[in-house]
Amino acid sequence: MTPTRNNGAATDLDQLHDQFDEVWGNPRGWRALTIVNHTSIGLRFLVTGAFFFLVGGLLAMLIRTQLALPGYELMEPDVYNQVFTMHGTVMMFLFAVPMMEGLAVYLIPKMIGARDLVFPRLSALGYYCYLFGGLILLSSIFLDVAPKAGWFMYTPLSSSAHTPGVNSDFWLLGITFVEISAVSAGVELVVSILRTRTNGMALHKMPLYAWYILVMAMMIVVGFPPLILGSILLELERAAGMPFFDVARGGDPVLWQHLFWLFGHPEVYIIFLPGAGIVSTLIPVFCQRPLVGYRWVVLGVLTTGFISFGLWVHHMFTVGIPQLATAFFSAASMLVAIPTGVQIFAWLATLWLGKPVYKVPMLWLVGFLIVFVAGGLTGVMLALVPFDWQVHDTHFVVAHMHYVLVGGMVFPLMAGLYYWLPHFSGRMPSAKLGRWGFWLFFIGFNVTFLIMHWTGLIGMPRRVYTYDTGLGWDMPNLVSSIGSFIMAVGVATILLDIILHFRFGIPAPKNPWKADTLEWATSLPPSAYNFVSLPDVTDRHPLWKDPDLPDSIARGEHALTVIDHGRRETWGSDPLTGKVREIIHLPGNSWLPFIASVFLAALCLSLLNKAYILAIIATVATLIVLLRWSWENGAHPAAAPDAHTQPGEPPLHSRTFDGPGLWGMGVTLLANGALYLSLLFGWFYLWTVSPQWQVPDSGLNGWLMLASALLLSAGTLWLHRLIKRLRAGIHHGLMGQLALIALVALLQSAMLLWLMLSAGLAPTETAHDAVIFVMLAYNLIHCTLAAVLTGLQAWRVAIGYVGDKAPYEPVVVEQLWYYNLGVLWVSYAAIVLFPATWGGA
Repeated sequence: MTPTRNNGAATDLDQLHDQFDEVWGNPRGWRALTIVNHTSIGLRFLVTGAFFFLVGGLLAMLIRTQLALPGYELMEPDVYNQVFTMHGTVMMFLFAVPMMEGLAVYLIPKMIGARDLVFPRLSALGYYCYLFGGLILLSSIFLDVAPKAGWFMYTPLSSSAHTPGVNSDFWLLGITFVEISAVSAGVELVVSILRTRTNGMALHKMPLYAWYILVMAMMIVVGFPPLILGSILLELERAAGMPFFDVARGGDPVLWQHLFWLFGHPEVYIIFLPGAGIVSTLIPVFCQRPLVGYRWVVLGVLTTGFISFGLWVHHMFTVGIPQLATAFFSAASMLVAIPTGVQIFAWLATLWLGKPVYKVPMLWLVGFLIVFVAGGLTGVMLALVPFDWQVHDTHFVVAHMHYVLVGGMVFPLMAGLYYWLPHFSGRMPSAKLGRWGFWLFFIGFNVTFLIMHWTGLIGMPRRVYTYDTGLGWDMPNLVSSIGSFIMAVGVATILLDIILHFRFGIPAPKNPWKADTLEWATSLPPSAYNFVSLPDVTDRHPLWKDPDLPDSIARGEHALTVIDHGRRETWGSDPLTGKVREIIHLPGNSWLPFIASVFLAALCLSLLNKAYILAIIATVATLIVLLRWSWENGAHPAAAPDAHTQPGEPPLHSRTFDGPGLWGMGVTLLANGALYLSLLFGWFYLWTVSPQWQVPDSGLNGWLMLASALLLSAGTLWLHRLIKRLRAGIHHGLMGQLALIALVALLQSAMLLWLMLSAGLAPTETAHDAVIFVMLAYNLIHCTLAAVLTGLQAWRVAIGYVGDKAPYEPVVVEQLWYYNLGVLWVSYAAIVLFPATWGGA
């Protein structure tokens, strides 16, 4: 609400907001599919995630109904296997991570004082990939071909010999589709947090929630690629017969477990950290004092993210790994409790020193502390190898997992949902219905899963569809099932409360919770541009320091208020100090993300139906759309042909050498590198561990691969020197040299293709040749992409979109060349030099 002012000022201010609405506004009807604004995309993530949560919950109710009584047969064994597999898959992949990412997509720009995320079209693409991938996976239930090998898809159970239909293919292709969404959102959030904070918001003044999301997003970037690689390898084994996990042909099924849990254990903390970020955000608000130990909490978050990557064998203690490895991973599993404990003590100290007000969000926070600490204690128990051997694959592990994941994610999420409901609707939630929903959920949850610890300790295994009477499991299972229905009633009550509040809720006042962070400086609900003017921030709690800040922002008294150029703009700031360095101009609404996701969905469906010609067509169409997408950048008429800025303002990012695309490429290549390193890990793992590893006589021409690497080195050096001249202001001959460098890349790619075709590889006969084939294909795809992008840069120079006035894009492409160079040399060392060193053929 704007304070009293004279009519002339009010008219000017209304006109300013109208101008911003015209540039930033969201279209209606079918054109709503073109929306790229983070507020709309974040809400779509949240609504879609809530839908998948209800689906996963219904599947859980079927499981508990089946297990309520001994010998009960609500479902046949095959159907039960599909149901429990889909329950875990939906909750882990279609609810937990997308829900937390969606909330972050919605909140982060508002919290850091930005108008949007830095790659809006990427956010839209991520959402559509999530939606289509989830619907494809969900459709398998209704087609009676749902995956049934468990949400972890262990080989050889998920291999074609034991699951010959398309059940496992639905999981592998659908989840890979969804993972594209997760990684794209991770890249988006990392770059946005580091590069678009409002002026003065240094890292040590950043909201704690932003710290948690930054670590979570980096973990997604590094942690999800191993699973993507594993899914690709397993689909290649199922569809093309490449034996990565077949012992008889040199593979090893345990490799799948390593790749899966390289993703799977960081996944637990990827889910927990955003929830903990909500806790660290809400507790200070409801205690009306800053969180105790800000720096210690940040250190704890960073340490948790780092240690979590050293825990994956925690899930593999019964596989038969060496005792030294079990001792190391057991110690690491207990070590991660230390940074988590630091955060818990900070929350408790804040509650102790403050005066907490127990509104509905606080009830969920207290429930979180109780449930998550209990889950953490059983986690320490499972870190002890002898105890893990006794309870592995029992209901004790099921109980622990739900205490950690539901306690660490759902309870904070519900607290955050009630806290930010006024943001979504402009109305306050009902305290009465909210309390009923909490208590029903809390009681039902503990009745369901607390008793499962006992059921597991007396020997009930996981994943059984029925059991005999007289084993001592009858009453505990009945009580657990009753508890699950109580919890379901709690979910229904919460859902009813949320639906009713949109219609009957009391209108929310400005900053209704007396919060300290910038998201409450927007209107309720917020406009598409968040802030009509971007404020300076000199304090960790800006709204506590200046309660009038929302009004002064709305009056346009701060920076970047000019909109007559028609560009969507936000600050580009220094990653450390938060000082403004450039103006980032953002793309507007576009059909391209939706069209690209439709072609990707067509690719997924074609592969499911073994229609490989259609798959190739869909792949080419997707690449064309993505290249068309990349065309609308820089000085393009649809981007920023006019580089004019106001006096005293920094330049547009496309007129510098350091814009968000440079960071986006870097973080994307980090994810790409994690995938390649996982492939390299698989090569050395199979070489040293696989029981039937075979090293056939290979026709691989090491000299040809060396020549290809040397040619790539020469091309990279040439491009480096060209960009060095461009940085010095020398742009003569830029187009011709870029075109020649692109030709060098095409020649080098042709050499790699010749190498693959002439090597005489038999990728369907030995895992050795299969891994070499995938590694060479990986290099070929990336080098060809570098050639295409470099050629496009030469074309853009000719048209005038890139040059001395807009020199930014070749610097982005240069990063890909450096990456390809490193990967090719490492591949040469791994598949040519390493076998020769160890006496292999």
